[in-house]
Formats: sequence, C-alpha cells, structure tokens
Amino acid sequence: MHLASSLLLIALGGAAGSVARALIALALPARFPWATLLVNVAGSFLIGWLMVRFGPAEQPAASSVRSLWAVGFCGGFTTFSTFSWQTLDQMTKGHWGAAAANVLLSVALCLFAVWLGFRLGRV
Repeated sequence: MHLASSLLLIALGGAAGSVARALIALALPARFPWATLLVNVAGSFLIGWLMVRFGPAEQPAASSVRSLWAVGFCGGFTTFSTFSWQTLDQMTKGHWGAAAANVLLSVALCLFAVWLGFRLGRV
C-alpha cells in the first residue's frame, strides 16, 4: 500500500475513533471515569482481535485493515489499546522483563508527566 493511501486510512479511522470516544463520554457522565475505562477495555479487545484476525501486516489486505482499524480507529479511540497490544506482544515472545518494564514505566512516567503538566499549568 502506498504511504498516502495508508495515511488517509489512518486519518479516517482516527477521526471515527475520536468521535466514537466522545460519544461514549457524553453518554456515560459520572463521578468515576466509566467512559474512559469502557473505551480502554473495548479498544484493547478490538486491537487484539484485529491483529490476530487479519494476519501479518505484510499482506496488502491486512495492511489496509490495520491502517484503518488498528492504527486509525483504535489509535483515535484509545492509545491504551496500542500499549496493551505491544505489552502482550512482548509477553507472547517471552520477553517478560520488557513487558513488565513497559507496564511499570508507562504507568509511572505517564502519571508523573500528567502531574508535572498539571503543576506547571497552574504556575
């Protein structure tokens, strides 16, 4: 697939994923972030299913599907799905240390970064 076609599919999927995430957030307002939890779980399920269902990325049809749905839609819907897939990929390859490091570093560094951004934004 050509780069321009791939980027167009990613953009279309990303737009659809972002709109879907916003609609879910509007439908589930609450004190606990249920919408975010639902989106993260659903996106993680979807990317896991897509990556297995459509085979290796080298196949032209798989490349288009992955660009539109896995990278685009899931990426726009939730980046947590990508994090989840990459962690599982490390685990299935037997790279348990890399998987654990990805989880620990992602959670710790992202919480630190959001805290730091929050603090600096208040200055």
